Amino acid sequence: MIKRALISVSDKKGVVDFAKELSGMGIEILSTGGTAKALRDAGVPVIEVSEYTGFPEMLDGRLKTLHPKIHGGLLSRRSNPKDMEDIQRHGIKTIDMVVVNLYPFEATTSKPNVTFDEAIENIDIGGPTMLRASAKNFQDVAVVVDPDDYVKVIGEIKAAKGELSKETKLNLARKVFAHTARYDTLIADYLVRVTGKK
Repeated sequence: MIKRALISVSDKKGVVDFAKELSGMGIEILSTGGTAKALRDAGVPVIEVSEYTGFPEMLDGRLKTLHPKIHGGLLSRRSNPKDMEDIQRHGIKTIDMVVVNLYPFEATTSKPNVTFDEAIENIDIGGPTMLRASAKNFQDVAVVVDPDDYVKVIGEIKAAKGELSKETKLNLARKVFAHTARYDTLIADYLVRVTGKK
């Protein structure tokens, strides 16, 4: 059963409608920065990640979601009593869905006259970490990286009364690893271009 979702996206296409649907089904939404503002402005109830973790965003936004309360909620195996005991002891709640897409590294480095520092700041850290953690634990966490999947995911959750099938979760996880692999390749290729070394 999906009870809590973390939503943090650079590409906000369709995310407000998606979040409204989730919230309308009673799913609690955690969010960060610009995404939280966009959702709140649209009337979607949101809990800021910093409020949930008790730890402020810092380092100009570089440090937001890298926290045990986030990753414990993503990596804990619901069928493993020790995992559940661990998170309960530390006041960690399960996070059942992650909706993340990454800083626009490709778009940034495609701009004419982009600076090296600007490119480096568009290397996402927290996003890939959440995606990988969720995809690894796909049996318990639905992970959505592609806005084109929003409608299908909502449809299945409604039809299945609050859940997604294992097959759907595995397919979503597969898309995540393909996405993060491509993202890392773009970064590596950019660094080859600017250094002239392989």
